[in-house]
Amino acid sequence: MAFEGLSEHLQRVMSKIRGKGKVTEADVKEMMREVRLALLEADVNFKVVKDFVKRVSERAVGQEVLKSLTPGQQVIKVVKEELTELMGGEQSKIAVASRPPTVIMMVGLQGAGKTTTTGKLANLLRKRYNRKPLLVAADIYRPAAIKQLETLGKQLNMPVFSLGDQVSPVEIAKQAIEKAKEEHHDYVLIDTAGRLHIDEALMDELKQMKEVAKPDEIFLVVDAMTGQDAVNVAQSFHEQLGITGVILTKLDGDTRGGAALSIRAVTNTPIKFVGMGEKLDALEPFHPERMASRILGMGDVLTLIEKAQAAVDEEKAKELEQKIRTATFTLDDFLEQLGQVRKLGPLDEILKMLPGFNKIKGLNNLQIDEKQISRVEAIIRSMTKEEKMHPEIINGSRKKRIAKGSGTSVQEVNRLLKQFDEMKKMMKMMTNMPKGKKRGLKFPFM
Repeated sequence: MAFEGLSEHLQRVMSKIRGKGKVTEADVKEMMREVRLALLEADVNFKVVKDFVKRVSERAVGQEVLKSLTPGQQVIKVVKEELTELMGGEQSKIAVASRPPTVIMMVGLQGAGKTTTTGKLANLLRKRYNRKPLLVAADIYRPAAIKQLETLGKQLNMPVFSLGDQVSPVEIAKQAIEKAKEEHHDYVLIDTAGRLHIDEALMDELKQMKEVAKPDEIFLVVDAMTGQDAVNVAQSFHEQLGITGVILTKLDGDTRGGAALSIRAVTNTPIKFVGMGEKLDALEPFHPERMASRILGMGDVLTLIEKAQAAVDEEKAKELEQKIRTATFTLDDFLEQLGQVRKLGPLDEILKMLPGFNKIKGLNNLQIDEKQISRVEAIIRSMTKEEKMHPEIINGSRKKRIAKGSGTSVQEVNRLLKQFDEMKKMMKMMTNMPKGKKRGLKFPFM
């Protein structure tokens, strides 16, 4: 995650104060000195850091905190609330025009990932909100951009409006909106031209497009990896165009994440979406409170539930529960579950959304080897139908055949069979447990 360094630093600071039965002003001062350092190291704007530290300090040394029964916990609560506020307070939803289509202009510098993000946003609008978007190729200065958007349209099976690179972007926008009205599209996403830096010609053209398209949203696409420069770009675009929201890309990269914390405070413009990977479904609505929770190592269960609801087939989930209850859970079912879990995203990212995960020793730098999961899948796929149904029939010669067929070793086949057997026992134990006891049950990774 983008906030890896900041997250680790802040969690270290918080753990010192968390369990304290008595917190003094000196403790708060010491903690805030470290928080200030952590934020500056994460590339957060200096003025933003100064204001944040001042607000937290004032609240943290107030009567309701220092005299409470759990002052350490109260201080952490204040930090979380202020961090949430810094990133916008609450989720800022995408606009919906009173008469469709809703028009969105996508703007930004070259290389920020604008064209790809346009495709990702269209995909999100269709999948999550059941909308019918029209993609518009209005970047006529980079011929590859038109081709790129058309390729994305094909991948998503979504229409792309283009008039080539000889018609002005203003005219393209105008005709695209007419087309969208005729064909009853809910959203029009206009991919505009980027430049290597902000220049007058670019801004003038965007202003003209804004006048003609009358957009409901102007989204600035910013590369989170560019740090403080991202804040300056956001400021310039906002002054000239009046942007309504920011989409941060590459937030999953090895970046310090300070831009995300600064942009909102400096431009007073909400971060609406964040790009969390390369795939076309790797765009998420931005929830300040959930992000604050992740940064402070408190997990993000709500996002995890949403991901699961989107990826897991409800009918199959009910069927699976029945199989567990009747002890007819097979290796085929296990294979299907692996597939469902992989749909949620990289497993190390998923585990970090579980509350308390960061407190388990040695797991903070956990790198889950996705290849290992592929090997497990290969082993199961090398078994016959009967072997998957009744793994107890797998003897020595069968194990050799399975290992050879899956390109693995007999030891790996043995390990999988042992783990599967243990898992079945645990599942059986859980389903037979009285309801009250299930609540306190701890899984090995929780």
